[in-house]
Amino acid sequence: MGVRVEVPSNQPLVLLREVDGERYLTIWIGAVEATAIAFAQQGVVPPRPLTHDLLKGVVEALGAELTEVQITEVRDGVFYASLVFDNGVEVSARPSDSIALALRTGARILCDDSVLAEAGVIVPGEDADAAEEVEKFREFLDQVTPDDFSTE
Repeated sequence: MGVRVEVPSNQPLVLLREVDGERYLTIWIGAVEATAIAFAQQGVVPPRPLTHDLLKGVVEALGAELTEVQITEVRDGVFYASLVFDNGVEVSARPSDSIALALRTGARILCDDSVLAEAGVIVPGEDADAAEEVEKFREFLDQVTPDDFSTE
């Protein structure tokens, strides 16, 4: 769904939503990764490539394609992910970097059921208050800019 900054800690997080369900997954991320994800979602092209743009270019130059990102595990509150390429190669990565790269390449973002079972939060669709909160969050995502994630 996007990135936001949690108040009062000013800690960025990424919020993912289950496609065919009602669970949400919140992953705390760094400011740089939050900016990279926000840039990709908003179609911002920086004058010089960010690390995730560079990685996309390297993958393409090597003739590979990122087919999917898998959020594979959560252990002691730390999330783990894998980049899965069309040639069957899998590379361990942080979920935030994986999501930033997936948004640039169009790769699918998948989450293991065990991760959703442990860390997913259900937001009932019939609950008017929950629906209102989700709508407020969507409005926030429409208004947020990469500058909102400055570390200064």
